[in-house]
Amino acid sequence: MIPSIKQTSFFYRIYHSYLVLFFLFLAAPLVVVAAFAFNDSLFPSFPWEGFTLSWFFSETGEKIGIFFDSELLESIALSSAIAIVTTLCATLVACTNAFLFERYSFPGKSFLYVLMLLPLVIPGVLLGVSILVFSSSVANYFEDYWFIDLEFLRPGLTLVVIGQFAFITTICTLIISARLRKFDLSLEEAALNLGATPIMAVFTVTLPYLKPALIGAAIVSFLMSFENFNTTFMLVGSDAPLTVAMYERLREGSTPVLNAISVLLMLGSAVLAIINMSMQKKA
Repeated sequence: MIPSIKQTSFFYRIYHSYLVLFFLFLAAPLVVVAAFAFNDSLFPSFPWEGFTLSWFFSETGEKIGIFFDSELLESIALSSAIAIVTTLCATLVACTNAFLFERYSFPGKSFLYVLMLLPLVIPGVLLGVSILVFSSSVANYFEDYWFIDLEFLRPGLTLVVIGQFAFITTICTLIISARLRKFDLSLEEAALNLGATPIMAVFTVTLPYLKPALIGAAIVSFLMSFENFNTTFMLVGSDAPLTVAMYERLREGSTPVLNAISVLLMLGSAVLAIINMSMQKKA
């Protein structure tokens, strides 16, 4: 809808109705999932058996709450560790990529930029399978011909971090590059004229300007890593992160404890989104 073009009241009613239906369509599955987390039943389905917090805080019986389910708590801790490592690596490399593509011109720059964007158009399953096949081939070569066992190239947490890093770095690069593109280079020149070295100018002028983008990229990176399933499932070993653990529980038979985890994930994502929005507003 173009604001400068006057529309009839009927059009506005249709437009607003569409917006309401669209957001209801997005919110309805989340509301249903959240509601069953408080259902006093062993199954996440109707009929409604009454309100309960057992799926969060129960210690004994058939209804073991999420805060006392050691297996799921370990998977949450594992996913958090993977997300933290991936976020640190992706944000650092993305910041370097942003300076490379926005500040420098070199042969093959456009081709390299397209290569950086490729992980975004490759399905997560294919990306995971490709990394797994390549790393396993390298590990087998070293084991067969050099008798060196490169365990970190076998399915496990290292490959999970590498697989997530491959596509999350691209997204972080785009976020940081968008803000760096708006930076006024005269600010760095002023710092240089006042006696700062190029490195000092970057750390005292440019990086503070990029702070909202860096925080936003880190938040996006953490959420995407923590909630990733396709790539993670292809590369994981015996230790299962949260998404894989939830999938395995779902295959065995779902209980509302998975809904309780979903509620916590939604709350955590909302908090991080609010932090990101507040940082962008201050910027």
